[in-house]
Amino acid sequence: MAPMTLHPDSIAVHAGREDLASLGVHALPLDLSSTNPLPDLEVGGMSYEVLATGGHPFEGGSNVYARLWNPTVARFEEALARLEHAEEAVAFSSGMAAITAVLLGVSHESGKRHVVAVRPLYGGTDHLLASGLLGLETTFCAPDGVAAAVRDDTALVVLETPANPTLELVDLRAVVAAAGDVPVLVDNTFATPVLQQPLELGAALSLHSATKYLGGHGDVVGGVVACDARLAAALRRTRAITGAIMHPLAAYLLHRGLATLPVRVRAQQEGARVVAEWLTTRPEVSRVHFPGLPGCDPEGLVGTQQAGPGAMIAVELAGGYEAAAALTARVELFTHAVSLGSVDSLIQHPAALTHRPVVSDAKPSDALVRLSIGLEDPQDLIADLGQALTATARTNSAAMSNAG
Repeated sequence: MAPMTLHPDSIAVHAGREDLASLGVHALPLDLSSTNPLPDLEVGGMSYEVLATGGHPFEGGSNVYARLWNPTVARFEEALARLEHAEEAVAFSSGMAAITAVLLGVSHESGKRHVVAVRPLYGGTDHLLASGLLGLETTFCAPDGVAAAVRDDTALVVLETPANPTLELVDLRAVVAAAGDVPVLVDNTFATPVLQQPLELGAALSLHSATKYLGGHGDVVGGVVACDARLAAALRRTRAITGAIMHPLAAYLLHRGLATLPVRVRAQQEGARVVAEWLTTRPEVSRVHFPGLPGCDPEGLVGTQQAGPGAMIAVELAGGYEAAAALTARVELFTHAVSLGSVDSLIQHPAALTHRPVVSDAKPSDALVRLSIGLEDPQDLIADLGQALTATARTNSAAMSNAG
């Protein structure tokens, strides 16, 4: 009998759980073993070699050691790969561990040491590439500069869409075409597999800071990369050597979180749409960055490349840095904190925090504040932002009067 063709919402609920009934359980199992029994020395040695070089466990073998393989992590990887339409996925202890493994693994496999990075990027990724810490040379460019930046020794093109923190959308098909034979890595954290599948658009790797929407509750840190089987083997080998495998408890929480991912993303997206439209009416706000607003998606990528605008908003305050800082201090329902994608709404100032290490000419505006919209009623979020903006405007007006 042919397998059922499932809607992504159904895949989110059932992927990675297909054998639970045969195990006699309904909830996901959690394997916390740090080490595993060896059948005998020969089989144990063979198991170690296979896993340490990026392979999968074999029948009759052993998982050997948790740095090499863990069944709970593997279940989450299988589920995420299904959602991303990928052959495999590889999970890491953090998003930064994931991008580091990609850079090390792909450059080692190709023997090339040059990377093209499309700005803007997440501040941590930008800093890692700019620092030269991994021994790689990076050329930063805009999306339309990729073809000119690619060289014979280019191992990878790195981009993020929607971009962090300005929510700019990058045409993936255009970048893939410009990259030619060079593999393209897409940071898909903001969009999630619910709204965008980069591999279907020609990218070689789709990366997530799983800490964000995949987990969705602000209680787990992780990273995951979806790709083909050949690249996955290279990433697992890098992961085994560097010890960057995801902890099984994190994988358990993330796998559990996938079941509600489509529902959460769509609800948060609709809330963000309401909040973004309201923000455009406020005199304290000079600009709203949200792909669902007129003018924020000039290439028409929402609806063609990306199924919806997402739930992130960036606003530039007319009062500059002082107004931005005051807004983050005066909100009450929003939590002033880094990160994003949680069920509760967060607010942060990227230039001072997540993008602080980025070079000045690539850093976001000091007037820009980033909002991650959660599952609260959007009218409550609007009321909170309204009181904070009004209080800030009054303070600024009083200060100007006193100065006069």
